[in-house]
Amino acid sequence: MRISGEWAQSNSEECFEIRNPATSESLGWVPKGTREDVEKAIEAAMSAFEVWSKFDSRSRAKILIQGSELVRSHKDELAVMLTKENGKPLRESKAEIEAFSSEIEYCANLIRVGTGEYIPISEAAERLAVVVYEPFGVCGAITPWNAPVWSPARVIAPCLAAGNSLVIKPASATPLTLLSCAELLDKVGLPKGTLNVVTGPATTVGSELLENPNIKKITFIGDTDTGKHVLEVASRHIKRVTLELGGNDAMIVCDDANLDDAVEGALRGRFALTGQGCVAVKRLYLFERIADTFIAKFLDRVKKIVVGNGLRPDTIMGPLISSSAREAVESQVADALEKGGEVLAGGTRPKGPEFDVGFFYMPTVMVNVPETARLIAEECFGPVLPIFLTKSVDEAVHSANRSRYGLGASVWTTDLRRAWNAAFQLQSGVVWINSCRDEPPEIPFGGIKESGLGRAGSERALDHYRESKVIMFDLSPKKPWF
Repeated sequence: MRISGEWAQSNSEECFEIRNPATSESLGWVPKGTREDVEKAIEAAMSAFEVWSKFDSRSRAKILIQGSELVRSHKDELAVMLTKENGKPLRESKAEIEAFSSEIEYCANLIRVGTGEYIPISEAAERLAVVVYEPFGVCGAITPWNAPVWSPARVIAPCLAAGNSLVIKPASATPLTLLSCAELLDKVGLPKGTLNVVTGPATTVGSELLENPNIKKITFIGDTDTGKHVLEVASRHIKRVTLELGGNDAMIVCDDANLDDAVEGALRGRFALTGQGCVAVKRLYLFERIADTFIAKFLDRVKKIVVGNGLRPDTIMGPLISSSAREAVESQVADALEKGGEVLAGGTRPKGPEFDVGFFYMPTVMVNVPETARLIAEECFGPVLPIFLTKSVDEAVHSANRSRYGLGASVWTTDLRRAWNAAFQLQSGVVWINSCRDEPPEIPFGGIKESGLGRAGSERALDHYRESKVIMFDLSPKKPWF
């Protein structure tokens, strides 16, 4: 683990193993953290906060930019490590390391110029207010395995830029690359304890982060049911909370869309990260007039997706993260078939000796899946895409909005008025027009309904990691009260 800028073992002396989901090979062992380990990390973070919070914004920005550049300089070896522990293709891993650096650079540049407000209260300037922004203190974060470097970056960047210190619990399946990134950030001048990474189970490490009163803000990125638990526990201490939760994104392809572009969008939107993304295309609505043409083009491209070990240069889609993750997808597909669904492509595990180990599943396309099927009612965290036919944008939007989720959605059309109207009707935190899964650090990303609270990215991200304080000046002559 990383505690107070140093490598640390758990006081339990227990460890757990990290394995490659494509080959089942052992990648090493990491400490099985305890509540006492989290307390130690929080104490280190509290001490670091007293130093880091007093750095002026330009000094903090300089250190963070140096850290982002150092991580970028190690992109190739970090990407190999990420592919081994997560399974995603090497090109996706390289893009994720680059995104880590970009997130930190973006927030660092936001604070190069000091922030604050001056508000005159009276014309004579005898009464005025100054608004200053102050960090919370020690923050905590629980981050997922599907983007085990980029997701933490979206916490690390605004949290540290605002002057807080941080304790992160990474997903137990994928802690290795984040630990290496944390070590690199420690080398550029962060006060020891500003960034701490504690590995271990949610029942101990996660629970202590939620329950410890010295954690002033908690960020959770993961499934909705766990997010509800996080919100409930955090409320006992009135902790500030940001939640990025599940999604069931709809993609609507109109009859005037560029079909070749839309096909590529659906491919990337559903099958990138092996479909294991909160913000991913999980329901595809096609106008009836173009459905046959689109499906033919789409199936032709789906059948060309190469499934395999992410380290192979020709691999397009890697394995799922675990055996239980694959079984969950298979269970949802089986339920959809029982309820009348039909498989147009995939629906099975790939065959061949190279797939005897690892957790591979073929990219799958289905039709005639009823909305009562678990594949639609639940979030599907795997490479399965159900297709629905629709007569109009309004009909598609109405169906899309019936989900309890509201993370992202996309509309594919060349009609600006149609796109504009659909975007306002869709109940989601982000609506893409003729694209999807595009999340640059400049946009405020997050969900509505049961997809979360708060936003990551943009200038507003800093506001989720700091408080405003008003200092009132009254220089006017005082009159008797009565």
